[in-house]
Amino acid sequence: MKRINIILGNAFLPVVWMALTGRFSLANFAIGFGISAVCLWVISSPREVTFIVYVIRFYRFVRFVLFFIGELIIANLRVAHEVLTPGHSMRPAIVAVDLDLQSDLEITVLANFITLTPGTLSLDVSPDRKTLFVHVMHVRDIDAFRQDIKHRLERRVRELFE
Repeated sequence: MKRINIILGNAFLPVVWMALTGRFSLANFAIGFGISAVCLWVISSPREVTFIVYVIRFYRFVRFVLFFIGELIIANLRVAHEVLTPGHSMRPAIVAVDLDLQSDLEITVLANFITLTPGTLSLDVSPDRKTLFVHVMHVRDIDAFRQDIKHRLERRVRELFE
């Protein structure tokens, strides 16, 4: 049963790819097929996964990417405002954020999400993988920053890998 779901997913997702790119050709189908094969391999798990689970995971992935793009735009605007505003109002800090994430992949995605967002930089993860150290360019309230990471970013990463 799992094999047929993967085949159906690999037949459906390239059509979605062609619709998104607006080019309906054999070469574009092959590109979409390759991308979908990699995506299905990344999101697959050892347990039996149905086609609907793939669709749900794909939806979560798209939602995560859109959330990331929104965060990227907002962070860029904040950094641009900071650079263009006269005076020095930055309050940099290194903040230790407790992690609930378990796997190396989840922690890596969260750390990269933070690093790719302007104004923040993931510095290190503790050896026990329970704490992430983040450099923040402008922080008013350290506890509020920790809660923001926990409830907005870490929650989204956890949902992505459920």
